[in-house]
Amino acid sequence: KMPALAMTDHGNLFGAIEFYQKVKKAGIKPIIGCEAYLAPRSRFDKEIHGVQEDDYSENGGANPYYHLILLAADETGYRNLVKLVSIANLEGFYYKPRIDKEVLHRHSAGLIGLSGCLRGEIPYLLTRGREKEATYAAHTYQDIFGKGRFFIEVQDNGLALQQEANRQLVRLSKAEGIPLVGTNDCHYLHKEDAHAHDVMLCLQTGKTVNMQNRMRFQTEQLYFKSPEEMARGFSEIPEAVTHTVDIAEMIDLHLKLGEVHLPHYAVPNGVTREAYLGMLAEKGLKERFAGKTGVDGACRQRYEERLKSELNVINAMGYAGYFLIVWDIISYARSSHIPVGPGRGSAAGSLTAYALGITDIDPIAYGLIFERFLNPERITLPDIDMDFCMDRREEVIRYVTEKFGADHVGQIITFGTMAAKAAIRDVGRVLEIPYAEADQLAKLIPNTINITLDEALAQEPRMMEAAKSNPKIAEVISLAKQLEGLARHASTHAAGVVISAGPLTDYVPLYRGSKGEIVTQYAMEDIEKIGLIKFDFLGLRTLTVIDHAVRLVNAKGGPPLNLSEIPMDDKETYALLGSAETSGIFQLESSGMQDLLVKIKPDSFEDIIAILALYRPGPIGSGMVDDFIKRKRGTTKVQYEHPQLEGILAETYGVIVYQEQVMKIANVLAGFSLGEADLLRRAMGKKKPEEMAAQKALFIERAGKRKIPSAKAEKIFDLMEYFAGYGFNKSHSAAYALITYQTAYLKCHHPLEFMTALLTSEKGNSDKVVKYISECKRMGIRVLPPDVNESEKDFSVVTEGIRFGLAAIKNVGSAAIDSILAARKVSGYFSSLFDFCGKNDLRKTNKRVVESLIKCGA
Repeated sequence: KMPALAMTDHGNLFGAIEFYQKVKKAGIKPIIGCEAYLAPRSRFDKEIHGVQEDDYSENGGANPYYHLILLAADETGYRNLVKLVSIANLEGFYYKPRIDKEVLHRHSAGLIGLSGCLRGEIPYLLTRGREKEATYAAHTYQDIFGKGRFFIEVQDNGLALQQEANRQLVRLSKAEGIPLVGTNDCHYLHKEDAHAHDVMLCLQTGKTVNMQNRMRFQTEQLYFKSPEEMARGFSEIPEAVTHTVDIAEMIDLHLKLGEVHLPHYAVPNGVTREAYLGMLAEKGLKERFAGKTGVDGACRQRYEERLKSELNVINAMGYAGYFLIVWDIISYARSSHIPVGPGRGSAAGSLTAYALGITDIDPIAYGLIFERFLNPERITLPDIDMDFCMDRREEVIRYVTEKFGADHVGQIITFGTMAAKAAIRDVGRVLEIPYAEADQLAKLIPNTINITLDEALAQEPRMMEAAKSNPKIAEVISLAKQLEGLARHASTHAAGVVISAGPLTDYVPLYRGSKGEIVTQYAMEDIEKIGLIKFDFLGLRTLTVIDHAVRLVNAKGGPPLNLSEIPMDDKETYALLGSAETSGIFQLESSGMQDLLVKIKPDSFEDIIAILALYRPGPIGSGMVDDFIKRKRGTTKVQYEHPQLEGILAETYGVIVYQEQVMKIANVLAGFSLGEADLLRRAMGKKKPEEMAAQKALFIERAGKRKIPSAKAEKIFDLMEYFAGYGFNKSHSAAYALITYQTAYLKCHHPLEFMTALLTSEKGNSDKVVKYISECKRMGIRVLPPDVNESEKDFSVVTEGIRFGLAAIKNVGSAAIDSILAARKVSGYFSSLFDFCGKNDLRKTNKRVVESLIKCGA
């Protein structure tokens, strides 16, 4: 018989999909379950009833819920479990996410129930002498789950109360004919993990190990016991162990992963989604052409053929509805004057997206490849990330929720895990190690992303020395190693939004975020595995700055500024970039980037694209950047291994910078389709030896058919493979380079408005405000101090320069500012009122100001 493994987390299904896949891959039957919290009466009842003490801890305390084990026997049971867990979080939350018997009865099909640990209703009532109530509860559960699908649960966990409960549970089982099942309440894997688990409880509850009356378990037997240990524990009631096997045999759960559940998009009557998408794209392309000069027939034909080809692929893959949804969202944002980014990621390589106004970068003009984004030879879900003004992102989410329905839209959960440094500090606090000692130990861990404690110990001998010389430090490190990587908290993903075809609870369990938002219990990767489409709505501060600056410019009068019409070859803008005076310029503010700008001296938009792609640890460490600089400066001759490479690599002076260049080389020199070339590019990134050997042989063979000698083809392939490890997605770089250029253009030609908008965007960050005021001084722009008669809430443009915004003054609340602005509008007496307060130092007089305003009725 196939071994089986169940996971029954408390009140959630967070890890269900990952668990299901990994267990199945290991040749074990996965059993998805949940240790549900059951309200003694109604899930809507927010009063304390039922369980009155925590039987695993010393401290007493009222908790308005019982425990109940639910196992999904089949797909119907899994769907019902998803709904129950969602209802518990969205309707029944009170201390814990709770269901009740009414909703359990409604969604019991396909579920197997177990009476639970000492916190279950039946054992709780029995151990308090309430046998009639326990018997009634047992029959109620039998009615809910059906005969043979509810079990009385006994455990062997070393607790005296549990032994007493077991005797009564066995008696109840025999008297009422309800089968027993032997289980072990499992909170950690090995018996020796009990101490680490206790430390984790302290972390969760904000306690230290030596505190009295804290939550602690009174047994060390809550670990994953072997079959032999379980059999010994229930030797007097062997049927309890037999029934665990029976339950495993009853379960036949097969999740259909990989099926795509695209949300439905309504189109006009009589028109298919594919036809509607084509109409919109063709119309959009004509509008794009209307804004271009010198477009001849051949050029137009090239664009039209590319669009037709892309639409064929999109429609064949069934993604027309997805593009329509994204188009609709972007259209809403633009029509509502919500700033939208020019594109992000590989989607910028799609002409369809450009024609629909989803992106603003012409993929043909900049050599971007659609197949890097989507192709039928690599079946993946489309993924168009959207950047919006950070201040108005919530408006877009609200629109989507209203359009598709609140029960079809949710944000996506993310889990914070315990990293190495945090684990050291946290364990040190729990063990009551002085903070300075724990902090000093944590600071020995190298500043490497995702470094583990084992890696840190190997790299930093002082950590090992500290452990050897101090047993307490050794204990901290040992416990931290056991805890690192564990999920520490759940939060809402900064960008991820999911839209489902049916109600979300048909596919995924839900959770309520800290701000009341609806959040999926599955993280991003698992959302994709169950076939739901996620959309990334990212808030980008720079878009807010650009929009604000343009509005300030246009408020002056004169010819309106439209950033889509600014020249892309403006010499003054490139001079500013080459001087590295890039404080406030998107993506170019760091000292390392400024150093690179001085060396490269960009003089074309293509150079900006390359700079954004090159400034990463890989290219810098490999020498690619130095090679690029030398070739651009002319100190090193630009050479190509084959004449056909010049057309592909000329823009980067012969250096392979982009993933798209790798794809084009395979396409041009070896006749790979662009879809095949994308598979080659991905294989090079993964560096799997067998796969690479096969791809290399194919490349050399096909290049040979194009009269390229095998030795030359092999050398080119090796170059591709080397650079592919560092290559960047040009589509993303090109889209973000456009934002970079726009901010540089504004700073160069409209410095006063740009710096005003920049200061306003950072008004809540005093360090940034100080930094940008210093930049204003360097630029010769005066920043006037705050003035209660002149200052607005935000920084503002005045004749003499920039007036400091009231909202940027520390410790001045928004209510006081609103009062000041309101009073200034209605009271001519306002100016004299503030004379005695000192115009330029609101911090010292704020309380008196507010009091005076209240007195005068302002």
